[in-house]
Amino acid sequence: MLTLAIVGRPNVGKSTLFNRLVGRSRALVDATPGVTRDRIEGEARIGHLTFRAIDTAGLADGPEGSLEARLRRQTEAALAEADLALMLIDAKSGLTALDGHFAAWLRRQDRPVILVANKCEGLAAESFASEAWGLGLGPPIPISAQNGEGLADLAEAIEERMAAKEAAAASLEAGDAAPEEGERPLRLVVAGRPNVGKSSLINRLLRDERLLTGPEPGLTRDAVTIAWQWRDRRIELVDTAGLRRRARIDRGGLEDLSTRSALAALREADVVLLLVDASAPLERQDLAIANRAIDAGRALLVAANKWDLVAEPEATLRLIRERIETRLPQVKGVACLPISVLIGRNVDRLLPAVAESYERWSRRVPTAALNRWLEQAIQAHAPPMAKGRRVKIRYATQVSTRPPTFVLFVSQANALPHSYVRYLSNGLRETFDLPGVPLRLLLRTGDNPYV
Repeated sequence: MLTLAIVGRPNVGKSTLFNRLVGRSRALVDATPGVTRDRIEGEARIGHLTFRAIDTAGLADGPEGSLEARLRRQTEAALAEADLALMLIDAKSGLTALDGHFAAWLRRQDRPVILVANKCEGLAAESFASEAWGLGLGPPIPISAQNGEGLADLAEAIEERMAAKEAAAASLEAGDAAPEEGERPLRLVVAGRPNVGKSSLINRLLRDERLLTGPEPGLTRDAVTIAWQWRDRRIELVDTAGLRRRARIDRGGLEDLSTRSALAALREADVVLLLVDASAPLERQDLAIANRAIDAGRALLVAANKWDLVAEPEATLRLIRERIETRLPQVKGVACLPISVLIGRNVDRLLPAVAESYERWSRRVPTAALNRWLEQAIQAHAPPMAKGRRVKIRYATQVSTRPPTFVLFVSQANALPHSYVRYLSNGLRETFDLPGVPLRLLLRTGDNPYV
């Protein structure tokens, strides 16, 4: 599949075009320049054309070590992955010195470039696109990413490049064909408060500086999805913006958009890896994030980062595990791994723990075994009386997985207290080895439908 990188100076509409091509709002869009920082990937489509698109940070210049220089390296990495670059300019504001500077830089790269003049709504704006001939990148294609105008001409230019790539791929030997994809990838979302090391952890797992990192708070803004292979298993790693308390976030601002993107990623996860700071573990906001994941029915795993800075490791780990047991009783037994992203300590243990958590989250309990357990649980602790009659639990069955969801057929469903439902939930978790997984027990009044 052809890979296309969208590049250009800040605020020319790169993310708007990316969202238009992938068909949904994957990248944050705001009037503030420089919103996009990490490179964001997605499968794009124009008409019958399908290709991989990469949204990049705005091209900016700055001294080595600065944020601008690190953003530039992210764009360079995206260009290295791409078969083709789209350079966007703003036809309404006209060419700038920065456009000329980076056009010269692109001409020195070993990548074909399509020049695109964005914001060409109407004939007056379209006339400004003629200035772009001076960039030396060929004729500009006038489009409006906001309104979807001019995409047919863009598709024609991309199709020419795609045809050349497909011709080259057809010449490869059959033994070089890519393997079939198989089952869907496991979606692992890394979440947590700002500056706990989420992006650094993903870079450590990938062994590549794939995501932008640095001492500045709030570097990550979009929820960035990265396709990855681990032990012959496809995984989608999702980095998210740091989540602060809602009271501290301006409604409708850029941080609010980032927070909404992160929460949407939580809802779409298979496994949520909650990364906490070992020096201040499981604070109020950590618990709020964990509860978001649990309410969405996602499998949960906790990792305490910066363990190399902990003065009393045994006491700290004991404290974290006690807090998990007391403050997250609905996922009793959730694992907590002490790690140090900086030195790589215990990072190799994370993915096996994630795979195990995913397997439990996807587990189906046989109906016969489930009802044998239910009979023993009732014998050990009978349901309470209600209106002078004992509540009867006639039958149990599992109706779905991810998360494991069970239905209990009860004579008086409204009369069964929450404490008894918790008793059954804990018994289920212990008997069928389901620690750290949110369980859903649904009560139904009626006869056993299987009799």
